[in-house]
Amino acid sequence: MKLIIINGPNLNLLGIREKDVYGDQSFEDYLEILRATHPNITIDYYQSNVEGELINELQEKGFIYDGIIINAGGYTHTSVGIADAVKAIKTPCIEVHISNVFAREDYRHVSYLGKNCVGSISGFGLRSYELALEYFLKK
Repeated sequence: MKLIIINGPNLNLLGIREKDVYGDQSFEDYLEILRATHPNITIDYYQSNVEGELINELQEKGFIYDGIIINAGGYTHTSVGIADAVKAIKTPCIEVHISNVFAREDYRHVSYLGKNCVGSISGFGLRSYELALEYFLKK
């Protein structure tokens, strides 16, 4: 099985920014653990702060991977382009968020891409990614 995790803006600062919301572990450190606990799965990773680059990555990987786990960060609530890219590709996507977006600012309660994903997971910290991975394993 071949999965890719696609992270959007500011997720490169995990472990540094807003530790009370996002925790103190970098995503790279978490990814090493995730890969080590699932050695029979190829887990690729891509992060960008640029909306168009995220769209390009979705279009490139969205026809050749078994699953995409996407945390579009702030673009979740603003990007019709990313939502359209998720809708246009063949590979199923799961939207994830580290924090519980419904316990935060009102504008975070809206997801443009969620309706184009097979599901959404939020509020379980970095474990949200593993919960998404488990869906693909059991699918």
